Amino acid sequence: MKHYDYLIVGAGLFGAVFAYKARQQGKKCLVIDRRPHLGGNIYCEKIEDINVHKYGAHIFHTSNKEVWDFVNSIVEFNRYTNSPVANYKGKLYNLPFNMNTFYQMWGITTPAEAVAKLNEQKAEAIARMKAQGISEPRNLEEQAQLLIGKDIYETLIKGYTEKQWGRKCTELPAFIIKRLPVRLVFDNNYFNDKYQGIPVGGYNVLIERLLDGVETRLECDFFVHRDELTAQAEQIVFTGAIDEFYQYRFGKLEYRTVHFETEVKDCSNYQGNAVVNYTEREVPYTRVIEHKHFEMFGAEVDDCPRTVISREYSSEWQEGSEPYYPVNDERNNALYQKYKALADEEKNVIFGGRLAEYKYYDMHHIVEKALNHFRS
Repeated sequence: MKHYDYLIVGAGLFGAVFAYKARQQGKKCLVIDRRPHLGGNIYCEKIEDINVHKYGAHIFHTSNKEVWDFVNSIVEFNRYTNSPVANYKGKLYNLPFNMNTFYQMWGITTPAEAVAKLNEQKAEAIARMKAQGISEPRNLEEQAQLLIGKDIYETLIKGYTEKQWGRKCTELPAFIIKRLPVRLVFDNNYFNDKYQGIPVGGYNVLIERLLDGVETRLECDFFVHRDELTAQAEQIVFTGAIDEFYQYRFGKLEYRTVHFETEVKDCSNYQGNAVVNYTEREVPYTRVIEHKHFEMFGAEVDDCPRTVISREYSSEWQEGSEPYYPVNDERNNALYQKYKALADEEKNVIFGGRLAEYKYYDMHHIVEKALNHFRS
């Protein structure tokens, strides 16, 4: 006799939204996770009364009103707007590339001047390629310079990208940078989406409310108790790594991972911004996150006398480390398609999320995909 309608493997955002909607329909769910906490990668750890994004910065943004209304029906979201700053050899630049960036880079003040400078730099990139007998960009470096020119590429893209991928830009495929956003306005809002914010009280509040009334088991490894757990449920919702689900039958998929050095600072404000990217190659970390700025604004920042920062380092995924970013190159995508073909034949397993679908998703995409399962 089955005890549950759904066994949900993974207590991250996809699993939590799925469980919430299933419970609304009267279904009984068991949510398990091998970690000692709920929330997956959006889990926050409380340090110095600050919600520290333990697995990296997470900013919720969407243009889908249905998704925005859904998450706000669970918990109120604040007014946080993502406006990262880039630090290159001590000089600061606004991101994404906008009129502030162009003023900081070239001293220009009008959109017409910016367009002229960008076109000049792009023309130089085309001329360099023609001189080498090249008609199409062969790698990320050539592609980026065609899109944005040499100055911004070398200052704000090259070093950061090489740290992120662990390879020279000349060794990375051109398709990684298909386009680069350029805004001819003085607007530092990183996202174009209509809605943006952080849950008031942190992401743990969102997850706890989604899973309120749902049975959960932590530090429970699906693969250790697979037969026992599977026997208890009508269907499985699997949010883990798809190659692990099939016991690496065709080989292992590759990922990039990140790790963090978190430190309490004896000051109320360390860098004045939630996210500062360090774009020169010689600085080993990619960015510094100051967590209080996600939820504290104005005088609130100084009311909290200490602050918490995390330095983020990118590296190759190894056994035992956390898989973050799928390496969606030709080899890995072909390997994933083999696993997907098996998954498509499953009658009682639903695969959802970035690990199960081997694709990087923003949070709003995850929520939307989970909601879509209940439309009928």
